[in-house]
Amino acid sequence: MRKILTLLLAFGLCQVAFSQTAAVKTNLLYDALLNVNLGAEIGLAPKWTIDVSGDFNGWSLSHSRRWKHLLLQPEARYWLCDRFAGHFFGVHLHGGIYNVGGLKNDITFLGHDMSSLGKHRYQGWFAGAGIGYGYAWILGHNWNIEGELGFGYAFTRYDKYRCAGCGKKVGANKHLNYWGPTKVAVNIVYLF
Repeated sequence: MRKILTLLLAFGLCQVAFSQTAAVKTNLLYDALLNVNLGAEIGLAPKWTIDVSGDFNGWSLSHSRRWKHLLLQPEARYWLCDRFAGHFFGVHLHGGIYNVGGLKNDITFLGHDMSSLGKHRYQGWFAGAGIGYGYAWILGHNWNIEGELGFGYAFTRYDKYRCAGCGKKVGANKHLNYWGPTKVAVNIVYLF
């Protein structure tokens, strides 16, 4: 009996989501970091959508700290139920520019020493791709909450500067290959 009720509930949720064709969203995690972000998603077929999200942080922080960036991340999604409901898998691209420095820390993440962000400023661009898995919870006819985690690759080319506030270049045209998390999202979604 429990299995039958679960299947009926899943089928009902799929039917509610089938009528939706487009969505706009914002990533609450990025909002918490004061990053302006917006995403749009359009249905292509009953189980396929295209999602495009952008993120911008142009704020100057106190004490010559910088965490400025512009990011664009398109993604093709395949939904296991119907679009905008339940489990999905995605393939995404990402690219952008950044200007980061003066951020004191003792963080080592996936073999990358982030403590140099406290001593130097890095300015450059990045591009890459990844795969993701997510789930969308239906809150109502027009509202969803969506979570996603993605892993992949990013190549970055950058210039290194002596300090966060000065223009003395100490390293030009350096690069880094990164493998690891490329997308983390908790989106609030409005469906049309």
